[in-house]
Amino acid sequence: TYVIGDGEREWVLRRPPLAHVLPTAHDMGREYRVISALDGAGIPVPHAVLLCDDPGVIGAPFYVMGRVHGHVVRDALPEEWPHTPETRRAMSTALITTLARLHAVRPDDVGLGDFGRPAGFLDRQVRRWWSQWEASRTAELPEMEELRRRLVAGLPDSGPPAIVHGDYRLDNVILAPDDPGRVAAILDWEMCTLGDPLADLGLLLVYWADPAESDEDRELLSLSAITAEPGFHRPTEVVEAYGAASGRDLGALEWYVALGHYKLAIIAEGIYARYLMGATVGEGFEIMGARVPRLVRRALDRATASELPGLAG
Repeated sequence: TYVIGDGEREWVLRRPPLAHVLPTAHDMGREYRVISALDGAGIPVPHAVLLCDDPGVIGAPFYVMGRVHGHVVRDALPEEWPHTPETRRAMSTALITTLARLHAVRPDDVGLGDFGRPAGFLDRQVRRWWSQWEASRTAELPEMEELRRRLVAGLPDSGPPAIVHGDYRLDNVILAPDDPGRVAAILDWEMCTLGDPLADLGLLLVYWADPAESDEDRELLSLSAITAEPGFHRPTEVVEAYGAASGRDLGALEWYVALGHYKLAIIAEGIYARYLMGATVGEGFEIMGARVPRLVRRALDRATASELPGLAG
């Protein structure tokens, strides 16, 4: 991702990574189509400017969008915002209600009716990520097979399909510079498709740190500690707020939380495998392998406590 400008105006250019792994990932045309469709539909996205699918121009397909100013919050609040519980609560509310608004958009109404295959979405998610696990695992982990078995056994019936972001979390949105209670733009649409929107909520809850968890657990699982600070919604409040805003049935939500753990564990294993092969260089990758069994164990513990048929074991 690059910021470009002409001295007066600025834009953002996105292209695939120089060494991406999944051939189906980083489809610039799909990303551009999504933000083009949602631009003007009441969903905060950057303004779509142009798409170039000719790799001869810069070496890869790319698209250009308007630059949105604001704050991406990861580990700390911006200095200019009040560091108060009220600020954190406003951020929580904005993040959750914006997700519910996205899920309320009818794909056909914005020209995205053919953007994915909602039927069988959850089953395909389990199978797709399992194929990634088999391609990248560095050690045997029977508990991962047990988690996959429970996901298959407890597969819920999906409600009405929606636009699924695929990686919705606090640091994938830009918050307005002068208002922490307003999402100025949702970013990183590379995994967007049509399917069961509760997959987004389940993954958001995996990322959402709980004050009851130890600092060690949060660090090991790579969870930002910021949502454990006073004022942020507790995980139960996240669920209540989304339920109130969306009106969706959340009775099987723990299945989607288990799916989120499953997905993140497999992504972490893939990163660790590339690190061991020397294909990924940098700090922090050496502990990725230790995260995988912890994520899987966390998922199984929650699944067992859920009492959902199939998922509970």
